[in-house]
Amino acid sequence: MFTTVLVANRGEIALRVARTCRELGLRTVAVYSTADRDSAVVRFADRAVRIGPPQTRSSYLHVPSIIEAALSTGAEAIHPGYGFLSEDPDFAEICEASGITFIGPPPRVIEQLGDKAQARALMAEAGLPVLPGSTGALATPGQAKEVAQRVGYPVILKAVAGGGGRGMAVVRSAENLLHAFHETRAHARAVFGDERIYLERYIEDARHVEVQVLCDRYGSAVHLGERDCSVQRRHQKLIEESPAPNLSPTLRARMCEAAVRGALAVGYAGAATFEFVLTPDQRFYLMEINCRLQVEHPVTEMVTGIDLVREQITIAAGLPLSFRQEEVQPRGVAVECRVNAEDPARNFAPTPGLLTEFVPPGGPFVRVDTHAYTGWPVGPDYDSLLAKTVVWAPDRPQALARMDRALGEFRIEGPVVRTTTGFLREALARPEFQAGMHTTGLVARMAEEPVQVG
Repeated sequence: MFTTVLVANRGEIALRVARTCRELGLRTVAVYSTADRDSAVVRFADRAVRIGPPQTRSSYLHVPSIIEAALSTGAEAIHPGYGFLSEDPDFAEICEASGITFIGPPPRVIEQLGDKAQARALMAEAGLPVLPGSTGALATPGQAKEVAQRVGYPVILKAVAGGGGRGMAVVRSAENLLHAFHETRAHARAVFGDERIYLERYIEDARHVEVQVLCDRYGSAVHLGERDCSVQRRHQKLIEESPAPNLSPTLRARMCEAAVRGALAVGYAGAATFEFVLTPDQRFYLMEINCRLQVEHPVTEMVTGIDLVREQITIAAGLPLSFRQEEVQPRGVAVECRVNAEDPARNFAPTPGLLTEFVPPGGPFVRVDTHAYTGWPVGPDYDSLLAKTVVWAPDRPQALARMDRALGEFRIEGPVVRTTTGFLREALARPEFQAGMHTTGLVARMAEEPVQVG
């Protein structure tokens, strides 16, 4: 086992990883930009190293500074959290070359699965269902048009190197394809440094269901059930829950088995998430694979009692999985809501500013993962996430009631800060959500027919 782990991230996920390290008896090293010098993880960690200015390319994405911080503090391993460098195969390789363990899958696997078009091909070979679409990156608009005519509209263009809901465009007719092709490619080039895009059939009124998988370095793999992540804005998740409602045991078993099969096919090691789109007629297709911890991992932890970060660390240290598939026994229902510093009335525009009051909820079976506190300046340089509120209950109705109560307890104030708490409560109150019949189109419908709560 390691003695010191550097956490190459910020915000709530950096603090969450550092807490598990502390429980394992490991020393922690936090890295921070000048904007984060008073952050919660800097105060919590055993050591903290400043790595640059607020701009991410000069701090949290600046590999030389992070490697130097690890070497100078004696860190034997780096946990990347999610986002930033968590799915960068070059960073993983540099860690290995520097004698530092990257807490994640091997660089080769990250590279294979990070290329979304290549991942589609690999998973199709492994027998997983993939959406009809291009077999690789699209070279020209003409090629995109041919594929779109073959699979039928609507279609979705995606960046090969994309992730986090970015680099996507839904196209509903041939007249809009040329503009969308050039716009998506330009966006991919600007955001990901890779202009390659591919095309898939777009499923209307679909559900987004994902499966959590853990694999050790000895060929063993288990799944920890599934999560429904259908409530999204701009392809980014707002509410997640486990288990997914209204999923038959047979369909659940098929999805989970497919995810494990896909992970074993590429020699995966660590935590992976297989994201599926579920059609109204109950067919599922692979969308993508995330080679990292997910933002919504707490809902899986709440229903299984398994610390995913702990498993990531022990797997990276060379230990086998500590449990078998039959020992995973999910109980009850967990729901997570992302409380963001955003204004839903202005298309979820970020609202940075000073938090003059920040009081999170409490009570039985309520977990709040946050880095925010009264006096914390919510800056414009980073993600707008303030807190992940997670609740557990024996059944879904109790879990939803508990979440509504928890969201209502939040006290978040600031001169210009607005949050998503009210919007989340509205979403929870929608009849289709209460019935577990919601789809990825819920947020768009709410914008057309807003619901008032309380």
